[in-house]
Amino acid sequence: MQHSFLDRFSPYLLLVLTISFWAGNFNLARAIHADVPPLGLSFWRWAVAALILLPFAWGSMRVALPLAREHWRLVLALAVLGIAGFNSLVYVGLQTTTATNGVLLQSVTPITMILLAGLVLHEKSTLAQWLGIGVSLVGVLVIITKADWQVLQQLAFNRGDMWIVLATLDWSLYTVLLRKLPQGLRGTPILGFSITLGALAILPLYLYESFTFQTMPFTTLSVASVAYVAVFPSLLAYMFWNHATQKLGVSRTGQFSHLMPVFGILLATLLLGERLQFYHAIGMILVAAGILLANKKRI
Repeated sequence: MQHSFLDRFSPYLLLVLTISFWAGNFNLARAIHADVPPLGLSFWRWAVAALILLPFAWGSMRVALPLAREHWRLVLALAVLGIAGFNSLVYVGLQTTTATNGVLLQSVTPITMILLAGLVLHEKSTLAQWLGIGVSLVGVLVIITKADWQVLQQLAFNRGDMWIVLATLDWSLYTVLLRKLPQGLRGTPILGFSITLGALAILPLYLYESFTFQTMPFTTLSVASVAYVAVFPSLLAYMFWNHATQKLGVSRTGQFSHLMPVFGILLATLLLGERLQFYHAIGMILVAAGILLANKKRI
């Protein structure tokens, strides 16, 4: 799990894998929302991820500890935003909103990332990047609306959508702040520190949820769900996303968020037996074209 190991792989491949893991996480969270409480899922996701990671990460974390103390504000911010905040906000939002609304609201993530990267990092965006975002965003809308634009007028927004909007802003800021990490903290050390601190930050909220709302059930469904989200959308996805952000920058990395509905469709087709429609194909082509356009000088 060393940072150098990931250098053997294309950051674009790592981003595609990351989004596929997160699409599974998004659909799973919505599917089990009535049986598994959101903060319970969030806490045990990261607690299990920490237990898996720490034996491998402890050595590099110990070496990087002086640097982590020097940059403790940044380390704590990444833990609170990326680990404790983002996933908890998404899980809470999915209790009362639809997967369609969630994907639609998260589709603005590349835009907020570019804007924040410009404000915080002075990272310049190109015309090709903005055009690429526009094209892929149209592709997302084609998929969500089934190529019927009147669907957008019929969408109803509720309290859950506000949590998703906050999650989008949270994740954008997390991704931007990753670029401020010193070299010695990148890769395994920051993953170990942020996951550990993030799980501890969620703990009091999880306990409050257990006493006032719903306890975390110990069932085959809950155990299997935690196992999946701890390994794929957590450990692997965060490792890949962090690495790709350092390699490509915030703007290019954020563009891949538009693959979320594409993988959602593919998962529904493979696992749920849903049929691939013509508008799905058009939307996927537009998303792919937008990503290629935004990254044409780098691929």
